[in-house]
Amino acid sequence: MADTHSNAGAIWALGVTQIIGYGTLYYSFSILAPGIAVDLNVAVEWIYGCISLALLAGGLISPWAGGLADRLGAGKIMSVGSIGAAAALAVCGLAGSTIEFLAGIILVELASAFVLYSTAFAFLAQTTGVRAQRSITYLTLIAGFASTIFWPLTALLLQAMDWHQIYFLFAGLNLAVCLPLHLWLSRFARIVAARPVENTAVPALMTVDNGNLVFVLIVLGFSLAGFVSAATLFHMVPMLGLLGLGTAGVWVASLLGPAQVASRLINMAFGKDLPATVLAVVSAITMPVALGTLALSAPSTSGAVAFAVVFGLGSGLFSIVSGTLPLAIFGKAGFGKRLGWIGMGRLGLSALAPFALSVALGAIGPRPSLGMLAGAGMLCVGVFAEVWRRCRAARQVTVVLE
Repeated sequence: MADTHSNAGAIWALGVTQIIGYGTLYYSFSILAPGIAVDLNVAVEWIYGCISLALLAGGLISPWAGGLADRLGAGKIMSVGSIGAAAALAVCGLAGSTIEFLAGIILVELASAFVLYSTAFAFLAQTTGVRAQRSITYLTLIAGFASTIFWPLTALLLQAMDWHQIYFLFAGLNLAVCLPLHLWLSRFARIVAARPVENTAVPALMTVDNGNLVFVLIVLGFSLAGFVSAATLFHMVPMLGLLGLGTAGVWVASLLGPAQVASRLINMAFGKDLPATVLAVVSAITMPVALGTLALSAPSTSGAVAFAVVFGLGSGLFSIVSGTLPLAIFGKAGFGKRLGWIGMGRLGLSALAPFALSVALGAIGPRPSLGMLAGAGMLCVGVFAEVWRRCRAARQVTVVLE
């Protein structure tokens, strides 16, 4: 019972750091970008170009960060990452030119590789044993409030201070809240490592032929999902404005967080026995459905609400799948590094997304741009359907041999 309570405390601590991490390092950007562009006297596309380069840098460093988490412990890596995140946000706050802002936002994404989901999932795999997949679901349930909190909060803060001051405030949050929690989690990990090894049976891994090809497909699927997600999330509020939603865009976008949380609650209640491969396909299907709904219904507020809810449901499930799918197929050995490679592919393709959609919105308008994203979403569905087919075929062969 004590172990259960301590594990719950670790998950809650991680949940708080993920809310602050995603809120300050990721979700706030789309709210701050237009004001930054005006203040630095550049086109907003240039600002989105900065985040594209930054995401690429974060992707390139992800396998290394994952390997460090495997070797040194994810808790230690997140503690160092908190300091890096605070420093990076402070650099953004000090930026007085486009080059200085570019340097700061690249540092932000480099720090993100050490403090966000990939490293947090590795921490849970290292500390919660056979309950790792369930713990990942609980964590994503808590962290799903990041966008709900930080989109409106950032918009509210802009009414009282400028973007420089907001970045300094966010730096302080990472230093004052996330760093102490990550240091405590490092101590928690050391205590767990000193416990007797659990005798509980380890869940059987999925057996697949040509595991390397399956892993490549998984990386490709998450990369396509990351492209669609990054493009949509970074542009959600301004894109809803272009479609005629006006000021309603902010509160419509804020529905994303509750939908993410709802999808995780539904999965916890009814999807306990659903294979991770099936959950990946279901998650992927929501993206083209949501984007198609928005394109066909705009400027209807009810259509926009449906889009935000469906996209949020899929996004919430994807957060779970990104941790549970590779864990279910390949196990805990080298889990952090596998997540790092997935992160490199996802962030590498996501790096193109903010800039590409920014250009597309200006060149062809919001509706055709949504069609382009929906097409990428359909490709993602096809890739994860192939992963599911290969795992299912291998499982059937195993049953026949037995």
